[in-house]
Amino acid sequence: SRVDTNPDLRYYLSGSQHFLMSEKISQSLAGRTSVLHLLPFSLAELATGGFAFDRFEDALFRGQYPRIYDRDIAPGDFYPAYVQTYIERDVRQMKNIADFDAFYRFLRLCAGRIGQPLNVSSLAQDASISSQTAKAWLSVLQASFLVFYLRPHFRNFSRRLVKSPKLYFYDTGLLCYLLGIESADQLFTHYLRGNLFENFVLANLLKYRLHRGQPSNLHFWLDKNSREIDCLIEKGENLRPVEVEGGQTAKQAYFKNIKAWHALSGLQEKGYVIYGGDQSLEMPDGRLLSWRDMDAVMAF
Repeated sequence: SRVDTNPDLRYYLSGSQHFLMSEKISQSLAGRTSVLHLLPFSLAELATGGFAFDRFEDALFRGQYPRIYDRDIAPGDFYPAYVQTYIERDVRQMKNIADFDAFYRFLRLCAGRIGQPLNVSSLAQDASISSQTAKAWLSVLQASFLVFYLRPHFRNFSRRLVKSPKLYFYDTGLLCYLLGIESADQLFTHYLRGNLFENFVLANLLKYRLHRGQPSNLHFWLDKNSREIDCLIEKGENLRPVEVEGGQTAKQAYFKNIKAWHALSGLQEKGYVIYGGDQSLEMPDGRLLSWRDMDAVMAF
């Protein structure tokens, strides 16, 4: 092959449909390739490009797909077309999904379950499909980079742990469209406001890793007594607890779960809370980070 006969050449292959690219590459290139997953822009990347937001609600609603910014397309115009062309044509081809209405209904039901431990049986029942079909369709959504799982951390601080992953979307603009949200202002009173902000934060933290060619090191922790840490960042033997709060006022109460986790785990890695306010502050029980500064939590 050209790779073997010209070892000094470098080839860059890009595409929005990695599953279709993989099917067309017949040779194994194990040990000779590097794969970099480039998701929709992160908040920091948008800021570098001159796109800043006064409110996180505006960034969350608009989403992060590049075409929205380089073509200045309104979310209300972009996302219906995105669903029509990308999801209907490309995603359905992966599994020969014949019933688009059922698949679209399933996708919207997934949107309503962000930030919750995934119950495939319940999701399948609500979508009027089998559990086997639900699992297959979830695999399609993962492979097409529409959704991702945040998996629980299993270090045995408590034996009564929730073991199901949580479901999130890579892009919050698409998520808002699927939930029928038509403006950023609707987010102030939406019943999933907290879950949407949590999705917004976790997707950005994941992009911080993947866009640097690093695997995800994000987990969550939840026990059967509903004690929870929204995100545990793992680095070697260290675990950094991070809570996500959509409120815009600095509150010491945000650190309640982190204090409980410290007491249970015996670990004392500094805790962080990422919230919807504008100021980053040192608090008695940890660091309070504005949503604008969320990337700071990844450096340790």
